[in-house]
Amino acid sequence: MRLYKFYFLFIILLSIVSCNCKEQKSNLVENSMSEHKFTNKLIETTNPYLLQHAHNPVNWHPWGEEALQQSRQLDKPIFLSIGYSACHWCHVMERESFENEEIAQLLNDNFVCIKVDREERPDLDEIYMNAVQMMTGSGGWPLSVWLTPDLKPFFGGTYFPPEGSWGRIGFKNIFERISHLWNNKRDQLQQSAVQITSQLNRINEVQGSDFELSLSLWRSAVKVAGQNFDERYGGFGSAPKFPQAMELSFLLRYFFHTGEKQALNMVEKSLQGMARGGIFDQLGGGFHRYSTDEKWLVPHFEKMLYDNALLSVTYLEAYQITRKEFYAEVARATLDYVLREMTAAEGGFYSSQDADSEGEEGKFYVWQKNEIDKILGGDESKLLCSVYGVSPDGNWEGKNILLCSCNFQEAAQVFGITEHELKERLERDRQKLFAMRAERIPPHKDDKILTSWNGLMISAMCKSFQVLGDEKYLVAAQKSVDFLLEKMYFYNQIFRTYRNGTSHLNGYLPDYAFLVAALIDVYESSFELSYLKHALEINDLLLQKFWDDNQGGFFFTSSDHEKLLVRTRNSYDNPIPSGNSIAVSNLLRLSEFTSNHFFKEKAEQTVKLYAKQVEKSPTAFAVLLSALDFFWGKPKEIVIAGDRNSAIFSDMVTAIYDSYLPNKILAYSDPSFSRDDKKLIELLPVIEGKISTDGRAKIFVCENFTCKSPFTTIDQYKEYYNLLSKSD
Repeated sequence: MRLYKFYFLFIILLSIVSCNCKEQKSNLVENSMSEHKFTNKLIETTNPYLLQHAHNPVNWHPWGEEALQQSRQLDKPIFLSIGYSACHWCHVMERESFENEEIAQLLNDNFVCIKVDREERPDLDEIYMNAVQMMTGSGGWPLSVWLTPDLKPFFGGTYFPPEGSWGRIGFKNIFERISHLWNNKRDQLQQSAVQITSQLNRINEVQGSDFELSLSLWRSAVKVAGQNFDERYGGFGSAPKFPQAMELSFLLRYFFHTGEKQALNMVEKSLQGMARGGIFDQLGGGFHRYSTDEKWLVPHFEKMLYDNALLSVTYLEAYQITRKEFYAEVARATLDYVLREMTAAEGGFYSSQDADSEGEEGKFYVWQKNEIDKILGGDESKLLCSVYGVSPDGNWEGKNILLCSCNFQEAAQVFGITEHELKERLERDRQKLFAMRAERIPPHKDDKILTSWNGLMISAMCKSFQVLGDEKYLVAAQKSVDFLLEKMYFYNQIFRTYRNGTSHLNGYLPDYAFLVAALIDVYESSFELSYLKHALEINDLLLQKFWDDNQGGFFFTSSDHEKLLVRTRNSYDNPIPSGNSIAVSNLLRLSEFTSNHFFKEKAEQTVKLYAKQVEKSPTAFAVLLSALDFFWGKPKEIVIAGDRNSAIFSDMVTAIYDSYLPNKILAYSDPSFSRDDKKLIELLPVIEGKISTDGRAKIFVCENFTCKSPFTTIDQYKEYYNLLSKSD
């Protein structure tokens, strides 16, 4: 269906004279026992974003059968509003429109109003975001969509101001006109809805191919990345500029295998620019969502769990390859922020922190120079302001976003001190500012716990434990994964979200896939076999619930999910990795652990399904391309055997963790294991024959069905790794 037919209906809709809706008495029920004038159905939920709207005069419903049935019974279209807790423009639209009683009256009279958190219901968000992008050419949040009672979209957009201005149509005008069309020209709306739905189904159709899975895909991705790379400031594209952690991790892998310096240069320029810019919280650690400018100076101030998980891993990988301590420091500061501010007592990790505080974006994070002068005093203020780019006029709207604006070595020379002394003084000064900032009213925290995002952070904590050697990160990873297994996995079902003691909503493909990946990572960090058993168990559920028996690959929703307008696939990496890509990576890793070729066949079938898409848009499949390393990169099966309590064992494990080997698996063979332990060998065939009869630590390395003589010293392993990295 050509898009101009959708636009034609839009032109009709936007050109009709607004109808004069009759005034009716409000059907809002005022709760006399509450301090709030209005209370709607969202008060019955546990979701922080929905609860933010529970006292709007709009008669909001959560998505569910009650609201959908009401639409059918009353023969009213649905107004679907999708956003999330940390969304700045969602808050703006709420203040301007959803708290406006006149607008609420019009909404309540003409529509059944449903509010959805995109983070809890990514299935709905993907369907209706695709529809809006199809209709308007763009998308974003808040997402505003109008649906027929049978859930077909016929009109939509993003943020609308309450009144029209500067050529932008007002929110009131839109739904007055929609109501007029619904009552007078419904056939046109329904015809458009059918056409849009048909197009939504078509864009989810995938045609597989026998495209050869070769390194040419990697080279194509690197070429595209180079074309989009910002040579001056790092990153890809122009403003707004997103971190692109997955693409950077892929480039590190490409550099490791090819030695092409430009790939590493793109990564380092980007990581340096981000970590020194305003997108990184220079006082508290952690990354904001994205930069509104090309220089990484002015962020959109919300902080998301997934960004900080993915970026931490990339910085740790860069540290492994370059041995530059700066990257380790950034990763450490980021994960320490998560442990300090984003970790529940029960063990799970919270979802996000808002961009706004006290109704103002970024207020919590910015500074006036005179504030800093007062806190630090003359000499120290001068030092910090010089290094962090603070001026009386500010660098953003008259205020200062802290950024590391100069080289430490050069700054030390200017102030006539050593670089070590400079860093010590700056650390003391930052702590003073951080303590003062802590007295401000903080941004709202979305404290729901999402399985998929927790899976990403668990993997990041494991990576940090392995690379930095700090036990606290492994403790946090294990506590979180144990929490997920206890609270969000039962009745052969992974649940999506948890808050206030309640788990609910069917898990989606990323919830299963990211949790499996996290369990493998925790096993490789702790060598506790139960985690690998759970990984295999949940991976089997994933194959049962999400695999497409007709074409291969994985659906986004499970086979026992509620029936929606479209069953999507979600093949591209977005802010988080594609569930298909992580599922492929898991299958390939588990295939190496278990020698189960069925897993590898499923992985290959999935890759071939998306091969044409990968060829067209390779950088949108960075995680899938990285997973292909297990196809053609000679995956390394590493087994360490011996007494875990011995010093040499600990040193050997550290040496393995310290080496950048992205296409490896790591297993442990306990001296107490018997050669005849059939149950264990059946579970973990990779350790068969790899034992230490005398308890002495040994490292076994196998690839391409061939094993080397076991290494009995760290130097032997390091020599092997050095040769490996040079040959690759």
